Amino acid sequence: MNAWLLAAAVLLTAGLPPCGWVVLRTEPHERVAGLNLASVITAVALLLMSQGFGRTSYQDLALVLSVTGPAGILVFARFLGGRGRDALTPPDAADDANDAADAARTADAGHPRHTDGGR
Repeated sequence: MNAWLLAAAVLLTAGLPPCGWVVLRTEPHERVAGLNLASVITAVALLLMSQGFGRTSYQDLALVLSVTGPAGILVFARFLGGRGRDALTPPDAADDANDAADAARTADAGHPRHTDGGR
C-alpha cells in the first residue's frame, strides 16, 4: 500500500459516512448538498486510486463522475423543486394526534350533545 491508496482509504472512510448521514437524516435541501459532496469525494478518491494503482481507467471514471454527478444532483433538485421543503420528511406524531382530534370534532359536530341530562 502506498501513500496514494492510503489517502484514498482515509478519504473514503472519513468522508463518505458523514455525507451518508446528511443524506439520510436531514432536510431535503441539505440532502442535496450531502449528495453533491459525496460525489466530489468519490471522484477525488478515484483519482487517488488511479495514481496508487497506476491505472488510467480510474481517471476516466473520475472524469465521468465529475461531469455526471452534478447533473444527477440537478435532476434530484428539480424533482424536489415542486414539492416544497417538507416533501420527503415524515409527518410528526403530533400532527397525527391533531388530525385525529380534528376528525373527532368533525364527527361530533353532526351529533349535538344534550346538556339537560338526556331528559
